[in-house]
Amino acid sequence: MGLPIDINEVEARIRRWAPGVGLATLITVVALALGTIQERLFDFAALEPLVLALLIGLAVRALWLPRDIFLPGIGFAAKQLLEFAIVLLGASLNLAAIVDAGMHLLAAVLISVAVTLAVGVVLGRAAGLGPRLAILVAAGNAICGNSAIAAVAPVIRARKQEVASAIAMTAVLGVGVVLTLPMLVGVFDLTDERYGVIAGLTVYAVPQVLAATIPVSAEAGQIASLVKLTRVLLLGPVVAIFAWLYRTDSDDDSPGTGRSFGTFLPWFVIGFAVLTLLRTMSILPEEVADAAREASKLLTSVAMAGLGLSVDLRSVRESGVRVGLVVITLTLLLVAMAITIVTTMGIG
Repeated sequence: MGLPIDINEVEARIRRWAPGVGLATLITVVALALGTIQERLFDFAALEPLVLALLIGLAVRALWLPRDIFLPGIGFAAKQLLEFAIVLLGASLNLAAIVDAGMHLLAAVLISVAVTLAVGVVLGRAAGLGPRLAILVAAGNAICGNSAIAAVAPVIRARKQEVASAIAMTAVLGVGVVLTLPMLVGVFDLTDERYGVIAGLTVYAVPQVLAATIPVSAEAGQIASLVKLTRVLLLGPVVAIFAWLYRTDSDDDSPGTGRSFGTFLPWFVIGFAVLTLLRTMSILPEEVADAAREASKLLTSVAMAGLGLSVDLRSVRESGVRVGLVVITLTLLLVAMAITIVTTMGIG
């Protein structure tokens, strides 16, 4: 016997959410158009539509305070749609890629992610960032930039201002990494394989990985994409760890204690893991995985537009300089660590 569904309640919720979700979707359409223009001009999007949606949302919010009719939908877009996007992201990941990458590359990724997370939190706190913002910045740099920040934020109950600040600064500075990283090839006389590993360990987003490596060689791009995918596969475990650390209902800045892991593991983390396993076992075909990946990107962009619409830009600027300094320091650390790893492990 199925659960009873109150059609009237469902319709009421849709009517309540529609204006805000519609506004966030409109902003996303504009962001997608700007992303397409970038790709035609530069062959890649320097700022992804996800980031553009956030920045446009922030700009709209700075110029115009949304009326009450938009607020429920904006909140729904920023939270529930983001959670659905995280679940769908799991359908595009295949754990078999870790095995195919080999133990050397897996060890390199694990070391890089673990060290960046730990050092990132310490640096963030030393720079005066709150514990949640420090975690967001560290996770974004360690794993996969915007997606990691968006996934970790709900489980640590990060404030919207903190999420917006972390994503905006990480994304903007990430463009600088894409533009300058190829210079390492000549400076350190890197082979294509070594450069691919370094790029995969350093660059934040998958499209940016390709932008930073394909101009060097197709081989560098393939290796970098594989290393980057392995980093992304660690997103689930990292989110689960932070869900465990912040498993209390209280809203203080200290990790909680005293309740079981299962009680506080968010549904979207479980959904992410389930779809990842289904994809790994080939139960989900590649066509479904591709569709899920695109749907995840679209929903995340709408969520970022909603986030931008709900955040006062002044609160983001307050921590912007400190966040930027931490991101720059972590980026330099990532590059130095990647070069050390490929050299000491004899990769390439």
